[in-house]
Amino acid sequence: MASSTVTVSSDIDLGFAEECEEWLLTNTYFPSKIGGRPAWLDLENLPMPDEIKCVKCGECLVFLCQVYASLELSDDCFHRTIYVFVCKSSACWEVNCSKNVIAFRCQLPRVNKFYPFEPPADDKHLLETKAIVNLCATCGCRGPFACSKCKGVFYCGASHQRLDWKNGHKQQCMTGNDCPKSSSTHLFPEFELVLESEESVEPVKETVEQSESRRMKEYQELMQSGTVNDMPDVTEGDLMPYAQNVEDEAFGKFKKRIAWNNDQVLRYNRAGEPLWISSKNTLSNEQVPSCEQCQSKRVFEFQIMPQMLNHLKDIGLDWGVINVYTCEKSCSSAGYIREFVYKQDIVQESQ
Repeated sequence: MASSTVTVSSDIDLGFAEECEEWLLTNTYFPSKIGGRPAWLDLENLPMPDEIKCVKCGECLVFLCQVYASLELSDDCFHRTIYVFVCKSSACWEVNCSKNVIAFRCQLPRVNKFYPFEPPADDKHLLETKAIVNLCATCGCRGPFACSKCKGVFYCGASHQRLDWKNGHKQQCMTGNDCPKSSSTHLFPEFELVLESEESVEPVKETVEQSESRRMKEYQELMQSGTVNDMPDVTEGDLMPYAQNVEDEAFGKFKKRIAWNNDQVLRYNRAGEPLWISSKNTLSNEQVPSCEQCQSKRVFEFQIMPQMLNHLKDIGLDWGVINVYTCEKSCSSAGYIREFVYKQDIVQESQ
């Protein structure tokens, strides 16, 4: 007897990677997105190159994704975006280690020096709102160093200048400011990050009578097939080796929860709880460090799911989930505030 089901909505928003027009992913439209160059919100007080470096290899991190998440906590949170950067070196990815992943929070009031009061309509093709500072031609982060020859292209450091020269700038470079904009192969593929309310299909709870009827029918089917009579005698000792392979409880819940939305790449649930992928190496709310800016506690905001890896086309990257925690008060400050990131992986234990 098949049990009936019901569609259940939650307070969680799920993020899905979708292709869209490139111009809709610029800062003019306040996007949530994956890959490409970051769509900076504050166009003047960008992080310095040393703030976006991997602490393990010293190389510049690459933009992974950003989530536009306006809040009603104060006027300063009208425009609000969280940015995540990662290292592309596979040697820097250690199990349950978050040192090569960083997140920044940036926010602006509705009345600000960069954007008009009213947001643009999605059907109007407007140009990107240009940054006040120079941007790196390779990664789109702050670029304080100019090409010594053409003086018209900028970089965050020597490594990204070398990448751009290999990508064609060396042949294009001329004296003067007429070099075309570089297209970087160093970046991740670009997608819009579309957020939708989570919905799942769950079985309706059986009554006692329905449960007894279902079990009786299943038993009768087993008897008719002869399966019950054919079962060999097994001892508890015989079953012990198989008990070691019982699936991690948290991982079982994880798979069940995402089963109805297998292509989700992000889960947004500010001040909620993350969906842990393993029972081990979880993090309690008390273990999350306070905001360095205002000393308020941090709360969970969103997590990046392993499904995002399918869209990045980079076999050197790997994670279970990446959880981002932000200041509970979303305190205000010019520029970009570093927030807390926690990466959890599935550890295969040796037998």
